[in-house]
Amino acid sequence: MTARPLVTVFGSLHYDIMVDSPDRPRKGETLAGSAWFPKCGGKGGNQAVAAARAGVPAAMIGAVGDDDFGRALVANLDRRGVDRSRVRTLGSAGSGMSVAIFDADGDYGAVIVSGANLSLGEADVAAAADLLARTGVLVLQNEVPDAANAAIAAAARAAGGRVLLNAAPARPLSDALQRQIDILVVNAVEAADVSGRAVAGPSDALAVAAELAGRFPHVVVTLGGDGLVYAGAGEAPYALPAIPVRLVSTHGAGDEFIGVLAAGLAQGKGIRVALEAANAAAAKLVATPENER
Repeated sequence: MTARPLVTVFGSLHYDIMVDSPDRPRKGETLAGSAWFPKCGGKGGNQAVAAARAGVPAAMIGAVGDDDFGRALVANLDRRGVDRSRVRTLGSAGSGMSVAIFDADGDYGAVIVSGANLSLGEADVAAAADLLARTGVLVLQNEVPDAANAAIAAAARAAGGRVLLNAAPARPLSDALQRQIDILVVNAVEAADVSGRAVAGPSDALAVAAELAGRFPHVVVTLGGDGLVYAGAGEAPYALPAIPVRLVSTHGAGDEFIGVLAAGLAQGKGIRVALEAANAAAAKLVATPENER
């Protein structure tokens, strides 16, 4: 297809507090961690940075608070080469933030506080009309209101772009949003939530992806160490294996995958070529220490 090499991300910006711990605490338990450090994130912010790092122009539509976290978040987008001219600063809400606790195996659990991210809506869609007219791929996640996602997805498609939804974290998707999705990307938990069927491994994922391809033109189910599966309307489903690496941290792997996938599609690459590049980028990220990313 003809390249339209601009990735626009509509979504979340969070200031992350990262904590290293021997394990993730159980209910009522206090553990002694070994280190903590701040990191600029949010699925939206991470995905925009990943797209820019993959070599395409990337723009971010979002909102932050008028606070130190917000100033750090927009400064990070500037450093990473992301156009943040459509990121609003609110005096009425704090910036989004999260706390992520990493265990000794490099896996993690997190709590997010959405803050200013929940303010995204119709006004942001209207203000981005000129940007959407140049956008090849619009990237969405589930960390901002569903109605806002549906509105900007409809505007992007009307302007000739494609819409990629990373349906994370898992939540019900409105019919209005589902009708606008060209590429759905979910992990095993999210695939089960969207389909209503359990996903215990690659064979289940292939079956669920094929089923979901009756509702969405392209479906990707990511499976961590088991790779990923793809199904498209009228296409035979297939799997791509994970690339073996030494695991350092899984944090941000999904967002790296999404950003690189969107970049490839915006450049006019076929879906399989874009998926292979995204799979390789995610593998490289999980083998890279946080302070070197």
